Amino acid sequence: ASDEERGHAEKLMKYQNIRGGKVKLQSILLPAVMEFDNAEKGDALYAMELTLSLEKLTNQKLLNLHAVAQEANDGQDDGFHRGRFSHRQVEAIKKYQICVSVRGLEGHAVWHFDQMLLNGDNVADAGALAAA
Repeated sequence: ASDEERGHAEKLMKYQNIRGGKVKLQSILLPAVMEFDNAEKGDALYAMELTLSLEKLTNQKLLNLHAVAQEANDGQDDGFHRGRFSHRQVEAIKKYQICVSVRGLEGHAVWHFDQMLLNGDNVADAGALAAA
């Protein structure tokens, strides 16, 4: 996931340079949360909730970027971002919403879901099955 997100950042920077803009990198602050254990929710559920929150924040930042492009009547820029990133963000949010809702269940659904995570199976499919 880290490699994919780095690739997205590199595409945005390259696009900014192609359009004649200047990329200004800033320091990244350490996250407020460094430990992901949670006695009440469990480690996996807590990590998925944090991931969902981050995906929603990223989506909001992309929506803000779209708004700036629209205000500048820059259809090319708006199309670039919508086509490459918005759909993926919506899918990621959906995936983690399913994960959080299923992981919050009890019993066999949680065990089955955890097994699918361990095996690298599609957790969105697992979530849909377990929630049914």
